Amino acid sequence: MEINGRKISQSYEPYIIAEISANHNGSIQRAKESINAAHNAGAHAVKLQTYTADTMTINCQKSDFIVKGGLWNGRNLYNLYSEACTPYEWHKELFEYARAIGVTIFSTPFDESAVDLLEELETPAYKIASFELTDLPLIQLVASKGRPMLMSTGMASCHEIREALTTANESGCSRVLLFHCISSYPAPIEDTNLKAISRLREDFDVEVGLSDHTLGNTAAITSIALGATAIEKHFTLNRSEKGPDSEFSIEPDELASLVKLTKESWLALGTGKRDRAKSE
Repeated sequence: MEINGRKISQSYEPYIIAEISANHNGSIQRAKESINAAHNAGAHAVKLQTYTADTMTINCQKSDFIVKGGLWNGRNLYNLYSEACTPYEWHKELFEYARAIGVTIFSTPFDESAVDLLEELETPAYKIASFELTDLPLIQLVASKGRPMLMSTGMASCHEIREALTTANESGCSRVLLFHCISSYPAPIEDTNLKAISRLREDFDVEVGLSDHTLGNTAAITSIALGATAIEKHFTLNRSEKGPDSEFSIEPDELASLVKLTKESWLALGTGKRDRAKSE
């Protein structure tokens, strides 16, 4: 598994992805500052989400379109997605900015138009979100581009995970990393079930990471000892400034700590990896 020339496996220090998501708070300048801060904190990549409110849902006030429970309780889906989306017209500028400062950038598409945009920008990889893992036509389309894919398992069954992997492989993508993920925002630490990381690796013979929605870095650091080779965390400049995802996002000092401590956890596993770390 490799993204933009960076190998991802247990022979290399953990690959850390800062998910900007909705934490730009409607400002492209804040999005750029977030990308820069994540890079300065040591993240190997930053990630966006590519969708519009209209590609996700319809503008409807009926009960089925209102979030029930959790962080976004009572929010209308269309209004929530309108606030949280990263406008398509920002993408080229953000990709160019990230590349200019030397950090890898890619995104999560949610429909065909998003894939088309990301292909124009020559994204080095794609992420499939947990709730899209059963969208086999989307997986087929993304896989046909021949780029590495990262797929969150979320609430998927083993059958659904295998079906998604088979679809990706048969559609032209052999470079797939699965993320163990709890689709709860934030996710309670006691529900993390990190032993699933070892099970995913054994069952599907792919690299496995952790898409972590818990508060703090404990789960992410612990996951390294269980074989996680990549960590994804939502990232914000300052939680106190609020935003749709701020409650379960880490700040720059926490990201820097995550990079440091996951590497130390990996080094503690031994097997001659210190020499490889130096060479990288």
